[in-house]
Parts: sequence; structure tokens; C-alpha cells
Amino acid sequence: MATSSALSELQIRLGYAFRQNALLQQAVTHRSFSADHNERLEFLGDSVLNLSVAHLLYTQLANLPEGDLSRVRANLVKQDTLHQLAKTLDLPAVMRLGEGEMRSGGQNRPSILADALEAIIGAVYLDGGYKDAQALVERLFAQVDIKPD
Repeated sequence: MATSSALSELQIRLGYAFRQNALLQQAVTHRSFSADHNERLEFLGDSVLNLSVAHLLYTQLANLPEGDLSRVRANLVKQDTLHQLAKTLDLPAVMRLGEGEMRSGGQNRPSILADALEAIIGAVYLDGGYKDAQALVERLFAQVDIKPD
């Protein structure tokens, strides 16, 4: 469950300090927990993530054609990759889930964790702007092997 201390530690792992802590709280809140959940932030974060990864690939893989860049981007922003990144951030420890979802192991479900990571990216975008969100995405993907298939 997301205590103030756990959210502070998450911000350290993210390398980003929220000005509006309520945005981070909302980003780790599943719809089973509250009506003030993360789905809208997830929607926004998905777009910010795609743009940030596209920019990252455009600069790092300058010689690849568009089709190859699209394939690499799709591989990087898929649920499996986001789930792994969410685990490295220890998102299961801070997720706010309803009792039933918690009992069924929802805090470790790949779709819930991937969605929460997108929501966090959306929250950073709203809190600090695109440059801060892009910097977060770059930090997250620095640990991912970015290469064409």
C-alpha cells in the first residue's frame, strides 16, 4: 500500500520529485481501489511514452528506416517491457488496489503494473512538463537493450 514513505522512496527510484504528490498517488491507484484512479493518467502517459521512445530511437538509431524504428518502438512500449521496468521500480509495493484485487495478486499482474507505469509517466508530464517526462523515459529505458531485431 502506498504510504507517504513508500511514495517518497519511489520518487527517488524514479529520479523525479513531484510538486503535486496527489498526481503520484493517483498514478498508483487502480480503479478497484477508488473512483480517483489512474486510467486517465495512463491514457496520457501512453502517448507521452510513445513520443519519448520515438525521439530516443530517432536519435540513437539514426540510420534505421521508419519501418524498423516502428518495430523497435512497439517492442519497447509493449506490456512485457513495461512490466519489467515497473518491477525494477518496485511498483508492486506501492500499488493501491481494492481488497479483492489485492487478494488475487493484482499488485503483480503485468497489465496492472504496465498501466501504472504509463500513469506515472502521465503524472510526471502533468507535474513537470514534457522535458521531465521525457527524461524519466530515457532513465527507464537506459537499462533496456535498444536494438533492432
